[in-house]
Amino acid sequence: MKLRYTSSAKEDLEISMAWYERQRTGLGHEFLACVEASGQSIMKNPEMYRLYYSNFHGCVVRRFPFVIFYTIEATEIVVHSIFDSRRDVVSRPV
Repeated sequence: MKLRYTSSAKEDLEISMAWYERQRTGLGHEFLACVEASGQSIMKNPEMYRLYYSNFHGCVVRRFPFVIFYTIEATEIVVHSIFDSRRDVVSRPV
């Protein structure tokens, strides 16, 4: 199965990577590498990760306080959010 990121998940990734890169040069790329490693793990065994709600699974990103929320579809795995677990859910713009 392949992994597909929604536009919202891509935006989450871009914003978070840029924020980490501003904190320390290279940290944004380290964050991206950890997200990519989590994506590889999800593709290998998508059912392994916790079911959070309905059909939404979540994979915790190593080293960073993020959870990748995804659904398993017939032909692909769809990443809906790369969620910063330090944030209040209500504060996310719609």
